[in-house]
Amino acid sequence: MISSTIARKVAMALSGLFLILFLGQHFTINMTSVFSERIFNLISHFMGNNPLVQFVLQPILIFGVLFHFIMGLVLEYQNSRSRRIKYVSYKGSANASWVSRNMIISGVVILSFLGLHFYDFWVPEINYKYVEFLPEDPDRYFEELVHKFHSPVRVSLYALSFVFLALHLYHGFASSFQSLGFNNKYSRGLKWFTVAFSWVIPAGFIFIAIFHHLNG
Repeated sequence: MISSTIARKVAMALSGLFLILFLGQHFTINMTSVFSERIFNLISHFMGNNPLVQFVLQPILIFGVLFHFIMGLVLEYQNSRSRRIKYVSYKGSANASWVSRNMIISGVVILSFLGLHFYDFWVPEINYKYVEFLPEDPDRYFEELVHKFHSPVRVSLYALSFVFLALHLYHGFASSFQSLGFNNKYSRGLKWFTVAFSWVIPAGFIFIAIFHHLNG
């Protein structure tokens, strides 16, 4: 039982780190839209028409998201059973932070946001390419991005989702390295990096949404 739990935590950590790599890459691409419409269109066109990205990396990413979420549910179920059995007087606030005790809640919010994000960008892209078979326009991506941020309601939903993402990362990023047994002289510096990443990247996504809302 213990070994299987450790294996699940390691799998959870590895899938989380994989998704964090994607998050950093996605943020870098989106940030170019603030500085250069041409560069954003070039990168988006390459990513949107590269078979390796579309038919290999994209399915792996979707699998990674689902795997991470399901594994989180499994571990949360195991933890709740353990608390009921071993800690009759368990007080969550005295043993762990709100963020660590509610990773499932922040995870559900993030998963809901991903559903909205797919609806906003992935579904129209599939419709454009494989349903309507429209001719490829390498300059369409920037306008499509800006159009999604016209609505203040959608921008608010995006901002709220990224706040929950920051909370999720704040606990989960550092915990991933702990689950992998990373404990040496670089641990302190790594912890500071994970904290900075957890707040800066979501704040950057919020900035991008607000920027295009105000300038679109």
